[in-house]
Amino acid sequence: MKKLLKLVVLAVLMLSIAACGGGGGAGPPIFVAQIVSDQLADGDIAFDAVLQTFTIFNGPDTLFFGIDDLDPNVPEFRAFLDFPLDGSTGDDVVPAAATILSATLEVFINEVSFAPIVPTFLDLVIYPLSGLRVEDFDSPPLLSQPLDFFASDQGAIVSIDVTPLMQEAQRLGLTDFQVRFLLDFSVSDIGFVGIEDLPTVTLTAPLLTVRYL
Repeated sequence: MKKLLKLVVLAVLMLSIAACGGGGGAGPPIFVAQIVSDQLADGDIAFDAVLQTFTIFNGPDTLFFGIDDLDPNVPEFRAFLDFPLDGSTGDDVVPAAATILSATLEVFINEVSFAPIVPTFLDLVIYPLSGLRVEDFDSPPLLSQPLDFFASDQGAIVSIDVTPLMQEAQRLGLTDFQVRFLLDFSVSDIGFVGIEDLPTVTLTAPLLTVRYL
């Protein structure tokens, strides 16, 4: 009789634990936001060191950064991407009060030229949605992280962990996640990369994915 009673109590305890999810609970829900870059606010800037001039390209189909070694004046390009976090372009929203767990930026690489490895800085920046300006070429970054692009990346999607940059954007209360790609001259003085920027081609359009609480 005592043995039967113990079995009954054990069964009740096991059912209670199962109902409570092992005692730890399910935890808060995790949300995922996916945002395609706003091509109208994307662009690149070329600096001609010979002529000391800047050329701004707003909304091109391919964004370039690095050194164009085929140009006789060897201009340096820097590329800019804008991801609205407030849903203004019809994509997902990252709430201002969200806690960022992770963020990934995916870009399709059209071109990698003049070097097998292109050391790069990815900067968190702020620039006007109405269009890039000359001063945006060399504006102080809010936060920066290094990464490398490789010749083998050409024709492929590259996934970049941008969690620290996204967390800083959220901490600052930014309504847009804006980044700048530029060559890391402390490592290399050559390399040229093209990033496809066609919002109508969803498979290869620049994409920001954010996981948050």
